[in-house]
Amino acid sequence: MTLPDDTHVPALGQGTWRMGEDARQRKQEIAALRAGVDLGMTLIDTAEMYGDGATETLLGEALPGLRDQVFLVSKVYPQNAGRGRIERACEASLQRLKTDHLDLYLLHWRGEVPLAETVEGIEALIQAGKIRRWGVSNLDHGDMDQLFRAGGEACATNQILYNVAERGAEFDLLPQLRQRRIPTMAYSPVGQGQLPDSPALAAVAKRHGVTPFQVALAWVLRDPLVIAIPKAGDVAHITNNRRALDLVLTPEDLTAIDVDFPPPTRKTRLAML
Repeated sequence: MTLPDDTHVPALGQGTWRMGEDARQRKQEIAALRAGVDLGMTLIDTAEMYGDGATETLLGEALPGLRDQVFLVSKVYPQNAGRGRIERACEASLQRLKTDHLDLYLLHWRGEVPLAETVEGIEALIQAGKIRRWGVSNLDHGDMDQLFRAGGEACATNQILYNVAERGAEFDLLPQLRQRRIPTMAYSPVGQGQLPDSPALAAVAKRHGVTPFQVALAWVLRDPLVIAIPKAGDVAHITNNRRALDLVLTPEDLTAIDVDFPPPTRKTRLAML
C-alpha cells in the first residue's frame, strides 16, 4: 500500500481500541502487538480518546526496540483540533507513546472547529517535526469536499467504519478517495468481534479452509486502496488475522458475498462507531 507521498505501509495493520483498559490483559495485549510487528503488521493505530490515553500508554510500553519498524498513527479529539489546543494534544500523545513523532495524525471526527483552522494547526505540527503526515477519520463525501476547499489537499487517508455489513461508503466516498489516490483505512473491518449470519461467508470459508472472520477480513483487503486495522488482544488472534492477508478471494466468492451483503444503490449517511 502506498500513501500519496509515496510512503509504503502494510495493507494489514493493527487497531487498538479498548486495549490497555484492563490490567489483567496487559501482558497478552503487549505480546500481541509485538507479535503483530514481527508478522509485518507494522502499522498501528490508536487515539487520545482510547481509554482517555490509556491505550497510548500501553503502546508506549509495547514499542521499545520496535519504534523504528512501526508506522504509528494516532488521532486527536475534534474539540482539541483548534489553534493552540492541537499542539498540546499532540505533545501529550507523544509523551504517552514515548516517541518524538507520529507517522500519521488524524482528526478523529469532525467537530465545531473550522476545518481550515485544523489544517493550519496540523501543518504546523509537520513543520515542527512532531508528525510526518496527517489525515482524517469519519468524514463523509461532503466533508471531504469541504476539507479540500479548506486547504486540505495533503490529506493522506480517511479512516472509516467499513466492512461487509457496512458498505455505504462505496457509493460515493470510496470513489472520491480513489480518484485522488487517497487510501481508505477501515476500522472494525470484521465488526466488533461479531459477524452477521451469512451462508456466503460460511461457504467461502469452508471452500478455502479458513474461518468466516478471515474471509470477511480478506474481503476488505481485496481493494488495493484499503488498509484494514483489526484489533487483536492475544497472539493467537493476531496470527489468525495475518493469515487473511494470504487469502485471495475469487470472483465467484465476491459475487456470493454480494448476495448476502449487497453493495449500496443510493447515498446513505456514513456509519461510524
